[in-house]
Amino acid sequence: MAEQTSVVTPNRYAAGFTYDDYIAQIKVNHDKFEEYTETSKDVLSDDDKAFFAKAAGAGAAKMLVVGEDWCPDVYRGLPVFVRIADAAGMELRVFPRDENLDIADEFLNRGEFRSIPTVIFYNANGDYQCHWIEKPAIGYQETDEFVEAARKELPAGTEEADVRKVSRPRLLERYPAWQKATVEEIRAMLAKTLSI
Repeated sequence: MAEQTSVVTPNRYAAGFTYDDYIAQIKVNHDKFEEYTETSKDVLSDDDKAFFAKAAGAGAAKMLVVGEDWCPDVYRGLPVFVRIADAAGMELRVFPRDENLDIADEFLNRGEFRSIPTVIFYNANGDYQCHWIEKPAIGYQETDEFVEAARKELPAGTEEADVRKVSRPRLLERYPAWQKATVEEIRAMLAKTLSI
């Protein structure tokens, strides 16, 4: 079987935004990126920082993030990825999904969804290592629980958009916990992938 060639070449990777450049060009949610940058400031323990530095040396030297500024999962998650990259000395590049659908399509969630954020790890030579998509398992679980609870509180036949609007404040309260769970899941994924 022939090995698939990635659309993310070294030159393509290098053309991505640095985090600061990405934030400078976003159109919405500057306040949300600031808020979740603040809630992520203590998301890494000293042990996490040491682990991610070790992971960078063991083959996860580069990180690519696919996202959009309008997405709550991105403004919650991207600051966490930046904390990991900074602690580890990993190079990080950000690509807006809607302008880079070929990258999004290479890393579809469950083979069909262009979910964001998607964070992809590469070694120093640009060889793919592993990737993580959207939100931690607890995020999916709690989203389902809160949406179902809102659905039960509202009159039968309420539009799904209105149900989700009612559940949103409960979800936002959980975002700092989801940030910590993101660190734990990415750490476990890298430990398995890199055998460290």
